[in-house]
Amino acid sequence: MEKKLRKGYTTGSCAALAAKAALKMLLQDKIVEEERILTPKGILVAVPILQPTLEENWASCAVEKDGGDDPDVTHGLLIYARVEKIPAGILIDGGLGVGRVTKRGLSVPVGQAAINPVPRKMIAQEVERLLLQYKANFGVKIVISVPKGEEIAKKTFNSRLGIVGGISILGTTGIVEPMSEEALLDTIYVEMKVARENGLRHLILTPGNYGENFIREVLHLDLSQAVVCSNFIGKAIDYGVELQFESILLIGHMGKLVKLAAGIMHTHSKVADGRMEILTAHAALQGATGRLLQELMDCISTDEAVKCLKASGFLEPTMESVMEKVEFHLEHRCGGALKIAAILFSNVHGIVGQTQYAEALLQKAMQIGEKK
Repeated sequence: MEKKLRKGYTTGSCAALAAKAALKMLLQDKIVEEERILTPKGILVAVPILQPTLEENWASCAVEKDGGDDPDVTHGLLIYARVEKIPAGILIDGGLGVGRVTKRGLSVPVGQAAINPVPRKMIAQEVERLLLQYKANFGVKIVISVPKGEEIAKKTFNSRLGIVGGISILGTTGIVEPMSEEALLDTIYVEMKVARENGLRHLILTPGNYGENFIREVLHLDLSQAVVCSNFIGKAIDYGVELQFESILLIGHMGKLVKLAAGIMHTHSKVADGRMEILTAHAALQGATGRLLQELMDCISTDEAVKCLKASGFLEPTMESVMEKVEFHLEHRCGGALKIAAILFSNVHGIVGQTQYAEALLQKAMQIGEKK
């Protein structure tokens, strides 16, 4: 029997667990040995609390990061939270080993600690619940730190993103899903095969959570037509051909799918990036000035690049050029065995590009959804 891969939990979950435990120690005036939270994914995480310290006006403790069966560079790190009483409010900041944002374009403003929005919300919610539960007459300042964070950050892309001094506190679901390549590919194939054998002829592929959210909340499509293919765009297309789907509509954030314009079919950043190079090259083909081209190359996110292109009036021609190449490489990959199209979106700007058959396949997906 194939071993089921074990899930882990994110640095964001660790920070929320440590903050909750440290505040509980302050409120109860005793050491906490274990803490638990319900993650945004709806999975309960319970962990031992390490190195607890309790003083009159502050408390601190640590939680060990567990990457499950797909450990990354942060696996085994201790994530600390120090909770200090203040007159009122909830303040969240980063300390030693948590990076600072120095460039625009990320989800965290310049100057703030690199604690992403979902972990910040998790920390704030856990702390606020406790303060209300115990009817506390004070607020708290929470400082998250990772003593080995600056060293570990050298093994990440943080410096390229303008995050200096440490790691980012991350996570959108609170849970680390196992990412064994072989297991993921098997899962993708099986899910596609089941969909095909249950009568689905027109498939939607999306790389992950962003795509699923966009399909459901913006396009209002039935997710039963969709399969998450992670970074394995090319392999998923190959499976679609093998399983004799009639069409594939690929819907995803442009941060991943713009890479298709260069024929990159495995979109993980460790394999290939080139997002800004692709956008810059296509903007140049449309006559963009040297100043705009330099601005694009300096962008650290595709959302920021779209903003630059839109402000200069080059978004539409640039994306038309990009989508022509995306279509070329997608059709080359499937070899004419099925109809294929792509829709690229930005969380900030909505749909920014689509290939020629995208609208027809989108209408087909809506019709299928209405029949269910």
